[in-house]
Amino acid sequence: MASPAADDQGSPTPARRERPSRLIDVGVAVLLLVADAVIVVVAGLLLFAVGLGTAPSPDSSRRGHSRDTPVLAWLVIWGVPVVAAVGAFVYARLRMPATAVVQGLFTVVCVLLAVAWTRMLLS
Repeated sequence: MASPAADDQGSPTPARRERPSRLIDVGVAVLLLVADAVIVVVAGLLLFAVGLGTAPSPDSSRRGHSRDTPVLAWLVIWGVPVVAAVGAFVYARLRMPATAVVQGLFTVVCVLLAVAWTRMLLS
């Protein structure tokens, strides 16, 4: 008797991967939702704190900010949305719709935060 794997080798169409169960999909989505929420809150608090710390005081003679932002800062600011987008794509390819939606929403929030960080650093 031939094994199922041996039967698939001669077929013209490739075997479709079995999608993870809905329970696993929802469980991973909930875990990522909690982790993403922590990341967004920390990034928002940092944006607020750094924004307050770099705001010129009315009595200071300093005009503007330094344009010497390290390349690593730009990689972190714009790298996080890129990694989140890749994650959303991977979860969609793994056929995990709930997790893909959570990561897609996280990508949108990361892009908005990256735009805010960029505006703050360039102002």
